[in-house]
Amino acid sequence: IAILASLLLPVLSVAKRRAHDTVCAGNLRQFGFAGQMYWSDNEHRAFAYRGESVGGGDLFWFGWLERGGEGARRFDLAKGAMQQYLGGNGVETCPSLAYVDSRFKLKATGAAFGYGYNLHLAGGLAGPGERIDRLAKPSARVFLADAAQVNTFQSPASRDNPMLEEFYFVNDRERTAHFRHSQKAAAVFCDGHVGQVEFDAGSIDDRMPDQWVGRFPGGLLRDRMVEP
Repeated sequence: IAILASLLLPVLSVAKRRAHDTVCAGNLRQFGFAGQMYWSDNEHRAFAYRGESVGGGDLFWFGWLERGGEGARRFDLAKGAMQQYLGGNGVETCPSLAYVDSRFKLKATGAAFGYGYNLHLAGGLAGPGERIDRLAKPSARVFLADAAQVNTFQSPASRDNPMLEEFYFVNDRERTAHFRHSQKAAAVFCDGHVGQVEFDAGSIDDRMPDQWVGRFPGGLLRDRMVEP
């Protein structure tokens, strides 16, 4: 029995990893469809990363997040920019993001959102977003991707106790892309296709190197627009 188990465990591990990859790709594919519908209804303009402050919290592209202590904030994904196109079908979290790991720190009262928005596409923290119909090559521009951050500055995390947490944007500066699928990150591009991307060499955060948090190659996040 022990020999049989030793033979089966690697097979089961691979099957589980592939299942996670499939679910994550499906999530991102639905976000790609939702993004296309949003852009079509909003003059092809990418939505802002962050909106107004309301009700003791802040509106972000993915929903409303209460201000307050880590792990105790309320959140409402129904207020996200694409929610009306998603229909509340539970695509917000990636199964490969280890929420139950002892080194994971929740931002809200539960798992809120596991993907990050291309901050360059959003026009920075304050916008306005870019015109999608003016991108030179939408198929080469990341829209959303696996994201996370190493936190050392908010309790219970510290410099001596770095912890992984959700993060909601990726750019070419911060190390917030999460290469959690066999050292690759899943991403949906502006043309709607989904793929896996390798990290930029030398970018992995050395505070938690086994978590594979780093940066994308910059060319996947920025692109020339056809018109100024």
